[in-house]
Amino acid sequence: MITFVVIFAGAYAGMLLLLFLAQRSLLYHPSKSAFDAVEFSALGFELVEYEAPGGLRLQSLYRKSAMDGRAILYFHGNAGHAGHRAQKVRPYLDAGYGVLLAGYRGYGPNPGKITEKALYVDAAAALNYLKERGIPEEKIILYGESLGTGVAVHLAKNRKFAALVLESSFSSIAKVAQSQFPIFPVKFLVRDRYESDRKIAAAGAPLLFLHGLRDTTVPLRFGRALFAAAPEPKEFIEFSDAGHNDLYDHGAPERVIGYLQERDLGP
Repeated sequence: MITFVVIFAGAYAGMLLLLFLAQRSLLYHPSKSAFDAVEFSALGFELVEYEAPGGLRLQSLYRKSAMDGRAILYFHGNAGHAGHRAQKVRPYLDAGYGVLLAGYRGYGPNPGKITEKALYVDAAAALNYLKERGIPEEKIILYGESLGTGVAVHLAKNRKFAALVLESSFSSIAKVAQSQFPIFPVKFLVRDRYESDRKIAAAGAPLLFLHGLRDTTVPLRFGRALFAAAPEPKEFIEFSDAGHNDLYDHGAPERVIGYLQERDLGP
């Protein structure tokens, strides 16, 4: 019996150590491929480059509003890279919005090490790029997808954006991780925590939440928990047949555009 306990304790400790050491590999799944020039050019995007604090230069994709109106600053999720969202945002381009698909360090052609703090720095650099092109914060719509919701919420603190759209959001990465590994105390070991529930009260923009009822990656309860902590005005749209990555197959862009236009936030 004692031998069994020792073996079990050793295996448990080993697994816990492995989870701790590999946590960023489990959280971030970047593609290192270059942006597809044929695809982004066909959609009217241009490859742009700007400098983040510290001197790191980041490549992103940008298309100016056809009517010099509002711009969507888009922060993607933990997998792939910004270029993989070019087709996804086509409905916003067709509606006349400008879009900046913000590139992160360590994703696509961009160098650098991926961490929570680093992505916040990259987000601020993307915002500065739009502001330098004469687009004020009150004309910028922040859009966060999954992990990108944590980036967007952080950037929205104490700022007055036109709107904040959160797709498949979460209260904190630590809480989501704990739900995925319930037998381990991982919530105490997570380095990149993205604690949106502690920040969202300071978001100075109307809030729209989108979440799939069948989402098993970030279950609905985590989006609902963040919604409960969010200030008014806010709205939550639940997609009964959608999971984590397929909200756009169930009418999400039409709902977002309708929400923006109802609030006179068109281009």
